[in-house]
Amino acid sequence: MSSTELPETRTAAPPATRPRTVRIADGEELRSVALPGLTLTVRARPGDRPGLPPALYVHGLGGSSQNWSALMPLLSGLVDGEAVDLPGFGVSPPPDDGNYSVTGHARAVIRLLDAAGRGPVHLLGNSMGGAVATRIAAVRPDLVRTLTLISPALPELRAQRSAWPTALLAMPGVASLFARLTRGWTAEQRVRAVLALCYGDPKQVTDEGLRHAVEEMERRLELPYFWDAMARSSRGIVDAYTLGGQHGLWRQAERVLAPTLLVYGGRDQLVSYRMARRAAAAFRGSRLLTLPDAGHVAMMEYPETVAAAVRELITDAARAASAEGGS
Repeated sequence: MSSTELPETRTAAPPATRPRTVRIADGEELRSVALPGLTLTVRARPGDRPGLPPALYVHGLGGSSQNWSALMPLLSGLVDGEAVDLPGFGVSPPPDDGNYSVTGHARAVIRLLDAAGRGPVHLLGNSMGGAVATRIAAVRPDLVRTLTLISPALPELRAQRSAWPTALLAMPGVASLFARLTRGWTAEQRVRAVLALCYGDPKQVTDEGLRHAVEEMERRLELPYFWDAMARSSRGIVDAYTLGGQHGLWRQAERVLAPTLLVYGGRDQLVSYRMARRAAAAFRGSRLLTLPDAGHVAMMEYPETVAAAVRELITDAARAASAEGGS
C-alpha cells in the first residue's frame, strides 16, 4: 500500500451533467478525481479561511459522502474538509479491478491523498469507513494527523443478530436473491428500513431529510453495479474480520500513532456498544465519546455533539504538536 507503487494521477474536469437527484448542499462542491483504474467523487466543504489543515471523511457500507453533510459545516472553522465516495458508492463508479476489500478501499483513499498532496489529514471514518481509516492510520501514519472513528467496523466475535443480514450479503448469491425478493419494495420502504437499522431514533429524520434519502435511493437502485458493490464490500468486511497477524484490524489499531477519538452509540444495531471498551484499550491514548441514545451514524444523529468532541481532539493535538516543536 506504499505510494511508491502509484502511477501518475490527474484531476478530471467535472462531468458536463449530473443526475439531478445527486444532492449538493449549500457550501459544498462536488468534483471527480481520475486515478489509474479508479475514479473517485469528492465532496468538498472548504474551510472558512485559507490555510486551515485538511480533513477527509470516509463513509460506511451503503453510504456516501452525503453522510457527512451535517458534520462538515460544523468543523469548517477548523479544517478544510473533503468527503470521498468510496469506489462503487455515491457517485464514484466501480474500481476497474473489482476490489472492494477493506484494503482495496484503503488503497483508493491513500491514492487520493497522495495524488492531491493533502496529507497529513484529520481522518474521520464511520462503520466500514472506520475500518478503512484504521488501516490507513496503521500503514501510512504520515498521512494522518488525528483519527476519529464513529462506530468503526472492527472484528467482533459475537456480532449482534441485527447485524447478521449485513454479513449474509457477503455470501455468494445472497445479494442477487435479496434484490429479487425485494423487487417490489419502493425506495421509501428501503430507506425507512435502513433508517430503522442505523438510527437510534428514526423519528429524528426530518421530512426533508427523508425526501433527499429517497431520491438518492432511487438513483442508486438504477445503477447496474449497486448490489455488486454492496455484496463485495460486505465480503471485504467479513474477510477483514478473519485476518490474523499483523494485518488484523485489532493489531493495526494497536499500531496507530495518531491521537484518536472513538464514538459509540448505545442503540447501535450494527456495531456493539460493548466494543467501545476494547477499542479504547486498543488505540493507545485514545479518548472515548459514548452516546447512549445514538445508533450507528452519530455524526448524522448528533452532529453538534460529535463536532464538539472532534474540535477538542484537533485543538489538543495541534497544541501538543506546537509544544513539541518548540521544545
